[in-house]
Amino acid sequence: MSATDFVKDAQERMDKSISALKKDLASVRAGRATPSLLDKVLVDYYGSTVPVSQLANISAPEARLLVIQPWDKGSLHEIERAIMKSDLGLSPSNDGIVIRLSLPQLTEQRRLELAKMIRKLAEEGRVAVRNVRRDVNEDIKKAEKAAGMPEDESRRLQERVQDVTDRSVAEIDRLLAQKERELLEV
Repeated sequence: MSATDFVKDAQERMDKSISALKKDLASVRAGRATPSLLDKVLVDYYGSTVPVSQLANISAPEARLLVIQPWDKGSLHEIERAIMKSDLGLSPSNDGIVIRLSLPQLTEQRRLELAKMIRKLAEEGRVAVRNVRRDVNEDIKKAEKAAGMPEDESRRLQERVQDVTDRSVAEIDRLLAQKERELLEV
């Protein structure tokens, strides 16, 4: 493994952690209705679990309303059941053709709970980034011993990995601040 491969590997793995965090943050309800709220809702459809987005068209015609129109009308009740089981706290209304999800105004207490939850998600993202840093630094040290890499080259690589880590953690902090602003605005 060449010197730049270590840094490139660290960057790619940290980027994956950040994109996983982005996906998790997108599924947290922030007051506006977005189709990504239903990303984690899984429906038992003919013996297999499938995300709602693969069974229906999800749209947000208004700021506080989601409309789910299944492609297979037979899956309507299964989708409705999955939404009720989910931790979204929403009650669907079904008219036989579409499911409507009306999102109530978030209470201050619920906003604070969600803020705490997204801080926890961000911390998990930071931990994932730091774990990548640790793993790559261990790989660099192994290469130093096994391949006879010069010590100053090893130190330089570890500093570059630390720079990538700092940038990744700063990006996580930026995503957290943006989501908190979105969540706490009334």
